[in-house]
Amino acid sequence: MKKILLTAILLCGFASTVPAAETLTTLQVGISSASSDIAFFIADKKGYFKAEGLAVVFTPFDSAAKMVAPLGAGQLDIGGGSPSAGLYNAVDRGIDIKIVADKGSTPPGYGFQPLLIRKDLIDSGRFKSLKDLKGMKIAGSAPGSASTSTLNEALKTAGLKPSDVERVFMAFPQHVLALQNKAVDAAMTTEPSATKAVQSGAAVRFVGDDVLYPYHQLAVVLYSGTFIKNNPAAAKRFMRAYLRAVRDYNDGLKDGKIAGPNADEVVAILTEYTNIKDPAVYRSITPQGANPDGKVHEPSLRNDLQYFKDEGQVLGKVTIEQVLDQSFVEAALKDLGPYNAKLAKPAKPAKK
Repeated sequence: MKKILLTAILLCGFASTVPAAETLTTLQVGISSASSDIAFFIADKKGYFKAEGLAVVFTPFDSAAKMVAPLGAGQLDIGGGSPSAGLYNAVDRGIDIKIVADKGSTPPGYGFQPLLIRKDLIDSGRFKSLKDLKGMKIAGSAPGSASTSTLNEALKTAGLKPSDVERVFMAFPQHVLALQNKAVDAAMTTEPSATKAVQSGAAVRFVGDDVLYPYHQLAVVLYSGTFIKNNPAAAKRFMRAYLRAVRDYNDGLKDGKIAGPNADEVVAILTEYTNIKDPAVYRSITPQGANPDGKVHEPSLRNDLQYFKDEGQVLGKVTIEQVLDQSFVEAALKDLGPYNAKLAKPAKPAKK
């Protein structure tokens, strides 16, 4: 009852700032076809975008790295996925794109992009520890994506370097087939594809990225500079709707699973908006962490950027300060207030 009353109050409070239904502003939103898209889907399904005078059109991409060009050109207003070397290079060239909010991170228990190893390699004893990654072919989403930094953390633990392995890049759903066909030996695969690969019998979840790289800012919300400049009011309204959805998502989490009080709703929306229609899959996955107050974990962004520079993937002098703009989150928090302090967990420093 309290939740219904709060929603009514919020909607009434925002009514004076929201355009009439017939003048909905249409926004182009890039998604990464991963479980971390869930808050976008919740906000759409539950009418949070519409309540803010917005209509969204989702366009899937293999990775956020491939969203950089359309974001820079203003063809996309918003994107969601891994902060990549390509993003930092674009900003260094003067292309205006901003990281504006958290979309997915890896607090303990929420390692949603684990390291998968082919089951036959585990069964045969070929793979026993991270040291055995040497010489292996490992699937990822895109060159210079944040997941490459996760793999680097794993390799450092084993005394290895990125040059000790072969990277193969493809969309996450294709990782399942590649593991089944033995085209790759291992994969850094986000959910729900990671669970699908394990359930198929092709792979073993060897270690979660919450262990390899705790609190890693693996996915973010991106705004086009054109969107920010031309429609700042819509940018603020989008963030307000988005954070309401992130909080609904958090209400569905418990003990590293989608098993909280709001789980049924979260699972139903995932099965409606994605190509995986079996609710049991989503109840089995390890979901991402998502900050219910929207703030990103800056230390891991800095660590990733330094890794990209060390690898020669980012050659310019771009800084996190040039890319990060949390003013939209801060504006939304003034309207929404902080998330329930009993449920929100403070961020901790990234593991070095």
